[in-house]
Amino acid sequence: MAIHIVVDGYNLIKQSSVLSRLDRMDMEKGRDELIARLAAYKKVKRHRITVVFDGCKGGGLRQERTRDKGISIIFSKKGEEADDIIKRTVKVIREKALVVTSDREIVDFSERHGATVISSGEFEMRMEMAVFYEDKGLEEGISDESIEKTIHTKKKGPSRRLKKSQRQSKRKIMKL
Repeated sequence: MAIHIVVDGYNLIKQSSVLSRLDRMDMEKGRDELIARLAAYKKVKRHRITVVFDGCKGGGLRQERTRDKGISIIFSKKGEEADDIIKRTVKVIREKALVVTSDREIVDFSERHGATVISSGEFEMRMEMAVFYEDKGLEEGISDESIEKTIHTKKKGPSRRLKKSQRQSKRKIMKL
């Protein structure tokens, strides 16, 4: 199953020490750096990525969509929040969605609709690791199966088995 990563843009920027510093200097610099990092990640992992930003303070009358470096970018229209767009997107793509946010309301909503959620901080770490391994040429030697084998020990029987939805979420996160 293909993964569609939906990123709460400003939430990820605010959670990151580097991106938040750039954002404080100039909001556009923070957004551009996030998009550059997501593009580098997409180059390595090839997942579909959509990043959603609030445009409610300075946004136009219509929602603005664009693409940059293979990343779909959405700015909410005036009076609308990015959270609303993320929720609509999750309703449509459901279990294919992997939502990147630390916003509790979006986390709860996404999980209720079958999407997998990962915190902004954890995703940033995985994104940086993937790009680092690709730069060092180490990605070929590390597969999802080998990582999974090192994490798990002997099976303990059906009573210890995760629910199907939890196993699917875990598989999606392992693909990051």
